[in-house]
Amino acid sequence: MSTEATTPKPKKRDRIGVILYLLYVLLLIASLVLILRLAGIQLFWKPEAKIAEALTPSNTVSIIEPARGNILDSEGRLLAISCPIYQFYMDCTVLKDTNTPEQEEAWLGKARQLAEGLAAEFGDKSADQYYKLIKDSRAAGRRYVRIGRPVDRNVYNRVIALPLFREGRFRSGMIVEQEHIRQYPYGKLARRTIGFIRNNKSDVANTHIGLEGKFDYVLHGQEGREWMRVTDYGRVRNSDSAYVKAVDGKDLRITLNIDYQDIADKALREQITEEPDLEGACLVLMEVKTGAIRAMVNLVREDGSGPFEEIQNLAIGRKGEPGSVFKTVTLMSVLNDGFIKSLDETLPATSGRVAGTSIFDDHIPSYAAQHKTNRISILDGFKISSNYVFATLAVQNYGIDKSKGRGKGLEKTERFLQNIYNYKLGEAFAFDLDGLQTPTIPSPATRYWTDTDLGSIGFGYSTEETPLHILTFYNAIANKGRMMKPYLVEDIEENGIVSERRGPGVLNSAICSKAVADTITRALKAVTEEGTARRLKDAKCPVAGKTGTSFGTYENGQYQDAMGRRKYQGTFVGFFPADAPQYSVICTVYSKPTGKQFQGGGIPARAIRTVIDRLYNIDPCFREELKRSVPKETTK
Repeated sequence: MSTEATTPKPKKRDRIGVILYLLYVLLLIASLVLILRLAGIQLFWKPEAKIAEALTPSNTVSIIEPARGNILDSEGRLLAISCPIYQFYMDCTVLKDTNTPEQEEAWLGKARQLAEGLAAEFGDKSADQYYKLIKDSRAAGRRYVRIGRPVDRNVYNRVIALPLFREGRFRSGMIVEQEHIRQYPYGKLARRTIGFIRNNKSDVANTHIGLEGKFDYVLHGQEGREWMRVTDYGRVRNSDSAYVKAVDGKDLRITLNIDYQDIADKALREQITEEPDLEGACLVLMEVKTGAIRAMVNLVREDGSGPFEEIQNLAIGRKGEPGSVFKTVTLMSVLNDGFIKSLDETLPATSGRVAGTSIFDDHIPSYAAQHKTNRISILDGFKISSNYVFATLAVQNYGIDKSKGRGKGLEKTERFLQNIYNYKLGEAFAFDLDGLQTPTIPSPATRYWTDTDLGSIGFGYSTEETPLHILTFYNAIANKGRMMKPYLVEDIEENGIVSERRGPGVLNSAICSKAVADTITRALKAVTEEGTARRLKDAKCPVAGKTGTSFGTYENGQYQDAMGRRKYQGTFVGFFPADAPQYSVICTVYSKPTGKQFQGGGIPARAIRTVIDRLYNIDPCFREELKRSVPKETTK
């Protein structure tokens, strides 16, 4: 038997494997193409507007505005409060697609009645105009039509009871949005200090000034979030999404006493309203022991000629040469450094010229002639506000030793200037309002220093100070040398409970000894009893203080223009009652270029006297004074 040679045949399963392999490759290629295509769509494709709208999820985020915190005065009276207001809108398409012709006619009939009620309530449109607005908006498919103006709760209650609206959201299309509007119960009183905003919305361009601006982070609160879902019935909260509750703002209790603020505001307005040459004025009342500001008035003529309004904070934002109120700084310096021991020490009263300078004081020859003397005491120099006396004290005791060569011999001068910085008259200390200006103090180390600067500083020129700086210095004298930091915010409260106590702070524990403070107080009392502030002599309690007058400069650096007109800055600063001080006070007025004089012993002194006399009748600190003034009954 023979065997035949045969060729092996491919197996069936081998063919199947090849087919599967080819399918795998094709699927792999298709998958890669799909992945690349999807990546391209995600990175580069931008759908048309209609497609994008269809693809956009129906969920939207709604911001929940917190209720803004209140601002209260020292007695708990509301100075700033947020009140709810209501804005009406209307979905004019409600029930339109489901109404029968008869139902639609009935709906429009109710809409006409609604229009009559809206016209009567808002008064901005007639009934026919309101009906046309609703009817035309319904025909155009408008779902968010503004109705009237924002209203308070009383008007809100009347509007929701009008025909059609009283049937509710899903039958009338009524939409109500609530927000809070800021209100100030005392109007514009202390407006520049308190500040003002429109509402509490973060996306609104509010004018954040004053305490409203500085403490917005406390008052505003934290916004909430809710996710809304768009339905046929409007936007409703999505119950499947998270909800972030808004946290209401905290309250500020401030140091202002609104009664004292009102007294100070009226007293100042009474003095300046009829003075067309004045451009502005400020008055600040501070509590001696604490530095708490009880009143801060800032009045400026709007556009230079209109009525006085609280539109600038002059007390902290305007600095100028203080004039003679700065002589007290020089007096404290020479007393602290031991250059004089008594106010009764004397200086020559001859020519009125300060040695080594061009400074001249024509008060000195007059004084010498009147008193038939060639000497003047430091006390008398203070009472008549002699520039010569205080320029001399500065130059003689702190002058540059020129014998040591240029740029040397500055030790005494630098000591005097350092004293000024120790009295916090050369820095912008922390304050509860933005905008406190930094004083300007010249230095002999600069090329701008002149031979007259030291003497000029001695009587209040060549340096620039804000009224608040000057008041803080005088308050320290009333407080026996302890300098308190002025402040406006007493504490931060949450639901009536103090969450952060702020209160008093100390700038310098001792700018002078008690003995020096008493000596200076004696000089300040002499000014109001016999000197340049005699208008305060008959105030209802004794006052200690100092007047000051200075001039503003023009572009050429001169103190008067070609017509001989000056820009006056007149100041009175002091404290009362003089022997047991409770309050310190400053008033400064600023004039336009004028030929009329505005001195510290005029309007500022008169305004402060009015404040003192009116406070005397209401402030508890004067009760002991009143008791002492009533004679005891005698028995016969």
